[in-house]
Amino acid sequence: MHAIARIALFVALAAPALATPLPAFAQDIAAGERSWNKCRACHQIGETAKNLVGPQLNGLIGRHSGAVEGYSYSAANKNSGITWDEAVFAEYIKDPKAKIPGTKMIFPGIKNEQEIKDLTAFLKQYDKDGKKL
Repeated sequence: MHAIARIALFVALAAPALATPLPAFAQDIAAGERSWNKCRACHQIGETAKNLVGPQLNGLIGRHSGAVEGYSYSAANKNSGITWDEAVFAEYIKDPKAKIPGTKMIFPGIKNEQEIKDLTAFLKQYDKDGKKL
């Protein structure tokens, strides 16, 4: 087989694979639950969740910052004007003190984008009453 024929055959066989888009990384709730272990020393989630050092995190997405009943937030957190959504939470969890200067949350942050997506997926499965959706 001539070199040109071999190249043409290679291109013909490889082209479909090259044209196929790479799959997007999906959120992994199980991986998010493992990441949650970094949070559970200060936070709870689920039907029996209580405020600890940090507020319980039921129904986090869509909630206003500083709004959990019975938790004593910093003025910075209460007055931040934040409504938690996936993008805001991702920004915050990377570096809480940078997003809300004056927050009481002492946490170095999670820098890995996929880990943040997975943790978000884990948190999103709980409604405001701690029931899984």
